[in-house]
Amino acid sequence: MSGIVQGLLASFEGMPIIDYLIVAGGGAGAGAGSNAKGGGGGAGGFLEDSAYINSGVEYVVTVGAGGTVDSGPDGNGGNGVDSSLALSSTITAVGGGGGGRGGTGTINPGNAGSSGGSGGGGGDGAAGGAGTSGQGNAGGTGVEDGTGRSPGGGGGAGAAGDDGDTATNQVNGGDGLQSSITGSAVYYAGGGAADNGGGTGGLGGGGDYQTAGSANTGGGGGGSNTTGEGAGGSGVVIIRTLSTASSTTGSPTTTTDGSYNIYTFTGSGSITF
Repeated sequence: MSGIVQGLLASFEGMPIIDYLIVAGGGAGAGAGSNAKGGGGGAGGFLEDSAYINSGVEYVVTVGAGGTVDSGPDGNGGNGVDSSLALSSTITAVGGGGGGRGGTGTINPGNAGSSGGSGGGGGDGAAGGAGTSGQGNAGGTGVEDGTGRSPGGGGGAGAAGDDGDTATNQVNGGDGLQSSITGSAVYYAGGGAADNGGGTGGLGGGGDYQTAGSANTGGGGGGSNTTGEGAGGSGVVIIRTLSTASSTTGSPTTTTDGSYNIYTFTGSGSITF
């Protein structure tokens, strides 16, 4: 072992190690007027890793809200809000992109889905939004093929949203990713379904069509052919460690898994070890 490596190891001796999961708020699905159909909301960004921290330092946790629905038929669903954990540098999961507004045919095509942690599905005839590298996937592309119109599903952390399909009602959101940070395997950050007369949200809290994403999963909201689209699900920040926090703010839920302490933040706060 080199002297440099020994020095690095010595510098970390006695420092707590944490595992963390950061999920941003999911994007809202889009509505549409004139019997058009809105794309599904993209999931919030998903980040899971480990880090060394210092004792006696307060680390700030920010949990992002889900995207809000548009008040009328003419706009995209709102993007979700970023979640973050401020360590030696701030680690940020990007809020999910809102679904693209539906159009009224080739003369007035739908809007592209908004980009985000995962991208929102495109309105009929429009592209899906892009996902953020390492955090999520793109929303599906909407189609307008002369025989019908179909929006795209919202992207999830584990898979892209379905592209529009005029032959089927099932235009689904992309699945999220599974984490066992709490001691149980749970999916987070699923994309919202498009409204094509049907559709299922992705695993991880994605909303079915016209349905909100699940709270504290970062799931995208489902799209709608009215103004009844679904809001995005709020995010979550989870910290797992063998150490015990000396103080917290924001009232995280504390559970255990064997010798590990698990701190689940469903709202913003801070933690000190």
